[in-house]
Amino acid sequence: MSNSNDDSSAVDPPPFDPLQPSIPISYPIKTLQDLHSRSYFDSFHYPFNKSTVPLHPLNGASPTLPARPRILVCHDMQGGYLDDKWVQGGTNADAYAIWHWHLMDVFVYFSHSLVTLPPPCWTNTAHRHGVKVLGTFITEGDEGKAIATELLSTKESAHTYAERLAELAVALGFDGWLLNMEVNLDVDQIPNLKEFVSHLTQTMHSSVPGSLVIWYDSVTIDGKLDWQDQLNEKNKPFFDICDGIFVNYTWEEDYPKLSAAVAGDRKFDVYMGIDVFGRNTFGGGQWHTNVALDVIKKDDVSAAIFAPGWIYETKQSPDFQTAQNHWWSLVEKSWGILQNYPKVLPFYSNFDQGHGLHISLEGEQMLDSPWNNISSQGFQPMLEFKDDPNPDTIQVLVDFKEASYSGGGNVTFKGTLEENASFIARLFQAELLLGNFPVYITYSVKSEETSLLGLLLEFSSARKERKSVLLASRRIDQSSTKFSELIVPRQVKMLETTTEWATREARIIMDGYAITGISAVCYRPEPSRRTLESASNVQDNAAVHTPAEYFAILGDISIKTSGQNSDFPLSSSWLVEAQYVKFASDSQGTKTLSAKIIWKLKDGNDSVFPQYNIYLGKPAKQAVGSLDGRIESTQEYLGVARVESFYISDLIIPSNTDALKFIIQVCSVEGTSQNLDKSPFLLLDVKDK
Repeated sequence: MSNSNDDSSAVDPPPFDPLQPSIPISYPIKTLQDLHSRSYFDSFHYPFNKSTVPLHPLNGASPTLPARPRILVCHDMQGGYLDDKWVQGGTNADAYAIWHWHLMDVFVYFSHSLVTLPPPCWTNTAHRHGVKVLGTFITEGDEGKAIATELLSTKESAHTYAERLAELAVALGFDGWLLNMEVNLDVDQIPNLKEFVSHLTQTMHSSVPGSLVIWYDSVTIDGKLDWQDQLNEKNKPFFDICDGIFVNYTWEEDYPKLSAAVAGDRKFDVYMGIDVFGRNTFGGGQWHTNVALDVIKKDDVSAAIFAPGWIYETKQSPDFQTAQNHWWSLVEKSWGILQNYPKVLPFYSNFDQGHGLHISLEGEQMLDSPWNNISSQGFQPMLEFKDDPNPDTIQVLVDFKEASYSGGGNVTFKGTLEENASFIARLFQAELLLGNFPVYITYSVKSEETSLLGLLLEFSSARKERKSVLLASRRIDQSSTKFSELIVPRQVKMLETTTEWATREARIIMDGYAITGISAVCYRPEPSRRTLESASNVQDNAAVHTPAEYFAILGDISIKTSGQNSDFPLSSSWLVEAQYVKFASDSQGTKTLSAKIIWKLKDGNDSVFPQYNIYLGKPAKQAVGSLDGRIESTQEYLGVARVESFYISDLIIPSNTDALKFIIQVCSVEGTSQNLDKSPFLLLDVKDK
């Protein structure tokens, strides 16, 4: 917002200095000199920007792309590096995010800077869902032409810069590059351009199995910036030396078929561009993006969806959540589901979308304020969008307002349901092969007494035999839900809080079968004998069949074997230290602390834990209502880390405080967390500072 008062004393903030400690951010490399000098690796922010979720084998993803038409999504969101630049998370509950990962194969993070490095939050959550992530190298305009001149001055320079890009991808944990040379070149620069593309592709392949280098349809083999809108003899020489081509989006209806013919047995490596904003794109983009997708699918090539952030940027009605789900439902209707999960054990999802209004842990609220961090996305449910939902049935949504069991989201089921009816909602389409050992399925539910929620598991064997198992806490009318077996799960615990979460667990052995689907089942308890007797006096049992209000929440779901229970290292196993410690005071005498907290296992082994919750220990106080003088300590939630470091910025030090205790709560891949009393910690002396 502009300030109507002329404040001549105002000063511009100091320029960003990546060497100085500050709140960790993601940022691009803007000059060829910075790329060549490797100065990024000297940045204070570099260690925070490493992604920590591998593409495989944790999620069962293959290192190579499937031999079928694929979907590449190029994010292009208002220039990039917005709310997603804050590595440790931000405070915008309405921050942009993508959660339909099951409908894509490749994600490209795009900006108009020379070297666009994907923020680790995108790589972490994309990898979790089996999706590859690419950065972008782009030259455009007069500055881009000057950069290209230096880049392509010699074969050696072309190789050097290719190696610099590969090094960045390996160090930060993403999977390759989109190359966009959007400038006119001299024809004698083309041989070195081909050297650059070829050497980058080969170096990436040798460093990261399954990595990708994709060429954008821009400059041609004769050096002209001339978008071809198809694969042909003018851009195929670049296609031949890399992993695919992103075709410009102003193509005609027969261009996908023509491109497939040119590509031959590599037709799936042709990604036909679609601009969601609709700028001269086939079909018009926007709410008609599926028109282009249908043509591309029919002609058996791949698609590149450019700028799906259009939904967010143009504030499509009625709200972002609804509009985004609606738009991606058109993609699913055209192409179907591309990524199945879960694929491996253990599997855990708390349905967190990476933004919200609170954060909970095992039903207890840890944070009560807006936040965003895409790295916090759990496996996203594959909820089916209903364009015109029936008001007399159940609405299913990922909800942020209702208190969550874990993280900041849950799946909420609300509406009306008849007494003897049930409602089934898809959660996951899976490929989870089971062995001859028991598998434990655990889930947390909060519901009214008359609103029951179960899970329906679908199984398939190698001989195409199909079974379905219903996990339900009470009997259900089998005429409304077809299943092979009913298992009543045991209640593991009922949390002694006002949240009233109940956690249930079932044990299953299905040797030779794979879980192919996981759905939620909404139902009501069978009517009591007294209800039936009173209803017998009513014509057609109308009292029994009258729809009634239904409300239930699914907090999380876990699937694991008995041998996959968490075994956290002792607190004494960790070495915790503070670096870049800085104290400051303002004119009122308020003291603040900034510091980088780091931790590692003393035995030198790499940590296998995906997440750490960071707390500030508060001074102990007598428990309310305690008659025995019991002392109770409290903690303030500060944030979450996915690398073994966390930066504390301008933390206010309470008066009369001699030391601050920072607790690092270790979290496991199956969703459990170490007891705070047994977690590693750092006691930092702040007396007289």
